[in-house]
Amino acid sequence: MSGRGGIGVVTGGGSGLGRAAALALLDRGWSLALAGRREKTLEETAALSGAGPDRVIAVPTDIRDPDQVAALFRTVGDHFGRLDLLFNNAGAAVPRRPVPQVPFDDWNRIMATTVTGTFLCAQEAFRMMRDQSPQGGRIINNGAPSAHAPRPHAIAYTTAKHAVLGLTRGLSLDGRPYRIACGQIDVGNVAPADGSPQPPAMQADGTMAVEATIPVARFTEALLLMASMPLDTNVQFLTVLPTTMPYIGRG
Repeated sequence: MSGRGGIGVVTGGGSGLGRAAALALLDRGWSLALAGRREKTLEETAALSGAGPDRVIAVPTDIRDPDQVAALFRTVGDHFGRLDLLFNNAGAAVPRRPVPQVPFDDWNRIMATTVTGTFLCAQEAFRMMRDQSPQGGRIINNGAPSAHAPRPHAIAYTTAKHAVLGLTRGLSLDGRPYRIACGQIDVGNVAPADGSPQPPAMQADGTMAVEATIPVARFTEALLLMASMPLDTNVQFLTVLPTTMPYIGRG
């Protein structure tokens, strides 16, 4: 899909990067279904966009539930008639802890949302893109620098984002016969929307430091670049982060 517009789904569209992505895509002329567990925040995103119900709908969805995910994409088909883009943004976070202290519930929460939820949404989008006419579409997974280089005391999150990396590669390969492109955006430290100061983060050597941030616009600019490419071109992996943020070697 090049130029303006198309039909998309944004998961986790009620807050954070999901909201920012949704507003940027809607401003660029896309029509969207916003998915997430909290209907109120999804509706707030839709209202902030100024777009009408012909262009944006809120679809409360727990992406960990296969039946709810299937219902989401049926709704997209019924309302819009096709699907050109999935931004697989929704994920989960848990407190950072040393390996021996990671609760099993934390591990399961991360895996159920960030891995299984991402897969379930990609699977339904893949089916829809494969079977529609014209065939094809684009899936963009929200990864993280931790998909490539871990932070200390973040083994569950790191493992989940490495799994998303594998999903991206598998979807990219398996989508080739159907004009389905799949790429991944890995975003570093983004300045909090409320302007609050960035808290110190543990470094690879165990020290704590306040790291640089980028405005959310740097993220949305990168996402729009990926989303606007024609389907004969794929941005496979795009990492956008503050120039001085510890990443390569986490040092």
